[in-house]
Order: sequence, then C-alpha cells, then structure tokens
Amino acid sequence: MNVNGIGTAGYPAWQAARKAQQNAAERSFAEQANNVAGAKPHTSIVYMKTDDMLYSGGNGTGLSFYIKYAEGSTEDDPTVIAKGVDENGNEFEQTIHINKINPRNASLVEMTALESYMGVDKNGGLTSLPPETGMMGLHDRTNFMDMFQKQISDMKLLSQKKAAAHYQYSMQAYWDFMNKK
Repeated sequence: MNVNGIGTAGYPAWQAARKAQQNAAERSFAEQANNVAGAKPHTSIVYMKTDDMLYSGGNGTGLSFYIKYAEGSTEDDPTVIAKGVDENGNEFEQTIHINKINPRNASLVEMTALESYMGVDKNGGLTSLPPETGMMGLHDRTNFMDMFQKQISDMKLLSQKKAAAHYQYSMQAYWDFMNKK
C-alpha cells in the first residue's frame, strides 16, 4: 500500500521497492552459493595437543596440523611428522628433517616444526613467527628472515620496543640455527 509516496514499511515507496529487490538478490546469491556443484561446507578441524606432540595448531586460512617426532628420529637427524588438513580441507602428511629446514625458503609447517623443536620463546603468544604467517597456505614458501626484519622495522616505527625486541630475539634464534649447520 502506498499513501502519499510512503510505502507500507514506513519507507518511501521507491525505497521499499529497492529493499525488496536487495532481499531477493541476497536470497538468490545465497541459494547460488549453497548450490555450487561439488561445494563442500567449510569445516575446521582442531587437533587437541597430546603429550607426544611438539605442536598442535593452525592459522587463519584453515590450515590445521600437529607435529610429532618421527620413528627413527635421532639427535643427529631430528625428524618430525606433520599431519593435518590444508586450507582446502584436504588431509596431508609431511616428514620434515629439522636440519634441512632453510628459514630463508621455508613453509609455515617447516618453520613451526623448527620453532617447536628449538623451543623458541613465544613470549606468551601462540608463535614466535611474524603475524603474516596467519595467511600462509600449506605449500606457500617465504623468506622468514626477511619477514622478521620487516616486522622488527614495523614495530620500531610504531615505537613498540618490546615487540621489536621479541622479534629480534626470535630472528636471532633462527640465525643461530642456520649458522651452526
């Protein structure tokens, strides 16, 4: 019903009509999104940490995994197994030889394995790694040392001296690892 240009919802008639169109478009989009052929609903898997795990966690992409020592791991060749799901919900398993990790070209899973193995101080947080790792997928590789340097620079620019010192400490731990190889 329209009285002097005012629609029944208390809006001008043209605004009420536009609102109805928007609602229909939103429903149509939602229906299309839900009906995409082969689409799986997004689920998150969280692995609860057990005593035999070095690590259990993930990041904002949906990547979720845990890390345990591999059978046959030795002091000279520490080896871990990472198991979990990637950002697309696909299961994965990787064997990682700690001494072969190169922080200048590593995946998030490799660096998390190294961090866990070395026991790098997380300063009360979930990780010692820079926040940009929160968007890395399973197969993404990056130069973590450059990432640390950028984070330290950003923290200094923001006068966040404690955060800059923490990232400097973390970066130094990984430099020490690379230098002893």
